Amino acid sequence: MEHIIGIDLGTTNSEVAVFVDGKIEIVKKSGKALLPSYVGISQDGDLLVGEEARNQYCLFPENTIKSIKRKMGTNEEIVLGENTYFPQDISAILLKELRNRAEEFLGEKVTKAVITVPAQFSDAQRQATREAGEIAGLEVLRIINEPTAASLAYKNNEDDGCSTILVFDLGGGTFDVSLVKMEGKLIEVVSSHGNNKLGGDDFDKRLADWIVKNLLKKKKNKLSVSSKYRLNRLSENAKVHLSDFTQANIIDSNLEMKNSDKKLNINGSIFRNEFESLIGDYLNETIIAVHQTLADAKIKKSDIDEIILVGGSTRIPAVSNILKKEFGKSPRSDVHPDLAVAYGAGVMAARLMGRKEQRVLIDITPYTFGVSCVGELDGDFCPYLFAPIITGGSPLPVVKEELFNTMLPGQKQIEVNIFQGENKDVRKNILIGRFIVEDLDENSEVENVIAMNMQLNLDGILKVTAREVETGLTKHISVENTLTKLSDSQINKSKLEVLRLFGEQNDDDIIDIEPNDVGTVNKKYDKVVDELKARIDKIRCEMSDEDRVETDGLLKDLLLINKNEEPEKFDSLVEKIEDILFYLEVE
Repeated sequence: MEHIIGIDLGTTNSEVAVFVDGKIEIVKKSGKALLPSYVGISQDGDLLVGEEARNQYCLFPENTIKSIKRKMGTNEEIVLGENTYFPQDISAILLKELRNRAEEFLGEKVTKAVITVPAQFSDAQRQATREAGEIAGLEVLRIINEPTAASLAYKNNEDDGCSTILVFDLGGGTFDVSLVKMEGKLIEVVSSHGNNKLGGDDFDKRLADWIVKNLLKKKKNKLSVSSKYRLNRLSENAKVHLSDFTQANIIDSNLEMKNSDKKLNINGSIFRNEFESLIGDYLNETIIAVHQTLADAKIKKSDIDEIILVGGSTRIPAVSNILKKEFGKSPRSDVHPDLAVAYGAGVMAARLMGRKEQRVLIDITPYTFGVSCVGELDGDFCPYLFAPIITGGSPLPVVKEELFNTMLPGQKQIEVNIFQGENKDVRKNILIGRFIVEDLDENSEVENVIAMNMQLNLDGILKVTAREVETGLTKHISVENTLTKLSDSQINKSKLEVLRLFGEQNDDDIIDIEPNDVGTVNKKYDKVVDELKARIDKIRCEMSDEDRVETDGLLKDLLLINKNEEPEKFDSLVEKIEDILFYLEVE
């Protein structure tokens, strides 16, 4: 059976796990399991990934990207060398490197993966992660939350029993805390909180500011760009050193000032307790999230049986100390905190490969999803009311439906705006998608009743359907089509660019499209492809492996051909997919 790999796509480091010889293994390269999440272009134009890119970062920061995970789900364009990329492209390069590692280790081609994301990742961020996988040539079978994966890692081979576990996940760029209940063969995530913008990167920055103020006695904005990056590297090294020692030396004689040839010299040190004071407010923020997680689950601190540490930043002694003080017990760290999530992803991948696994996993959504409507807020008329449909903490998968009325009798259309958040004022939540429902019953003498249905799958991907109750008129959107989603042409272009960077592009891969046609190549064809994809996604769970492989292969061929120059081939592929779908949809 084809191997499925498990990937932890991290802010600072990434890893890949495989299931071989009855056990989960983290794939190593040159003896190292961690792939630094850095991507760069060398002075000669060659692609650098991992350690090589990390080493270049201090010298040529303009040609190197780090912490791309924090930009996932945004439309921000990333400049790398002479080219511009999307965050998905940079993440795809990391995924491609991990895929290559796994293929070299296994000695066979790999096309399927499980990828982990922070529990607090939004729909846009999850979809961007899925797109990155697609660009890297991977079919992402499941997206699971990092704390959930960590609980699988710790409990994979342990005896059945009942326990309540707090998973404390503090990485390089994100923080999650989740409460997990284990009862017999059931693993259930009960509640979760966190911050996608809190992690080791913030600790590094705080320490860098301290170095400038106390050791350099200069203002940070006086330093050259390259010196600022050298300073961040110094800070990171000092932070890591302080995890094992009480004092770290900070030495560098090659820092430069702006518009000056003068070299600045640093020769000082910092004690662990000084560093812990610098990040004390960040650690307090994590404890506030812990309290909220316990409150949501209606669990007392005394009910916690185990505390699991996940993420490289949990190696900071202050993290263990503050949790021990809070709960009166020491956290577990017997699985390497940097590898626990990847190991758990490997466990999930092994399950999907057919490995017999007795435990049942129930995950939750940390967010509330709903639509905007007109109503009453705090006693006043409000045109910006948030109407929740799926509430945060709901077990996955989940389906919920609520009824709404149109504002006027005979109203011909409505605009459905979908939001994620917890505020009653929809303007303070996150808009994640929108669509129009047209041709409503205009002969109605009363307001039309619209049923809004929301379905959230195991990957945390949302589908919203609006149905006119009287006529049955239905329109839906998979909020895979988020406001930040890449178009098919963009994904195709990105695939070819990643292959080019890795030196794997063949002449057959190249698609000649005139510059004026990019992004506007026959919209009629793009609509046909989008409709086919939606139909395939709708019945994907019921499809056999054979049908899934065949339809995905045909769809891939459809995306890769030039629709303007090969219309007959395009029509032929569409007809083949239509034939398969006809029989599957009838069933």
